Amino acid sequence: MARLPSLLQQVCSLVLLLAVGSQALKFDMQAGSGHDKHSRRCIRNFVSKDMLVVVTAIVDGHKGDGMQLNMHISDAIGNEYGKPRDIAGEQRTVFTSHADAPFDVCFENILTGSRYVEHPYRHIELDIDIGADAKDWSAIQATEKLKPVETELRRIEEMVAEVVTEMDYLRSREQKLRDTNESTNTRVKWFGFCTTFLLIALWAWQIMYLRAYFRSKHLI
Repeated sequence: MARLPSLLQQVCSLVLLLAVGSQALKFDMQAGSGHDKHSRRCIRNFVSKDMLVVVTAIVDGHKGDGMQLNMHISDAIGNEYGKPRDIAGEQRTVFTSHADAPFDVCFENILTGSRYVEHPYRHIELDIDIGADAKDWSAIQATEKLKPVETELRRIEEMVAEVVTEMDYLRSREQKLRDTNESTNTRVKWFGFCTTFLLIALWAWQIMYLRAYFRSKHLI
């Protein structure tokens, strides 16, 4: 029963992510040398294996304005999905994930030194669509000649299927963690038994050794 609130919390978090998935993240990037923390920022998200992901970045400014904004998309395992350089305007990157792992969308704003920059900032609007949200449903509706209601129902069906897949993944992780916990408890129990046995054996050996020593000295 203790795991139920945690599971409900994860489900609620997933539903909230699906609900706000269409809202873009907006922020300003300060330009710098590229090695300082102010000129680099990463946004992390989790994605399941073989999931369609569309990363859309809308950047103000233009090329040659004294700043170079680079973007790098990679996951925690080491797979790289895109590394566009000197982006301005709209930049869209589409990829299919290779593993169940978090991925990072990193931006780096570098001063090129080609001209003086009075306001060394780039405004970025980032939108990350995953799974059903990443598909072009207008094109699917036109290709398969679906009615608007049928298109919406199909989109909801895929979103529900993604929630079910995520729940199965969480259940499998919970099973692995439980097995690891039980295995650790068993090893700790046997380690405790072995340690106790060794201490008792050492205590008995010390008593026998001291008795033999005192007898050899005719003290007892």
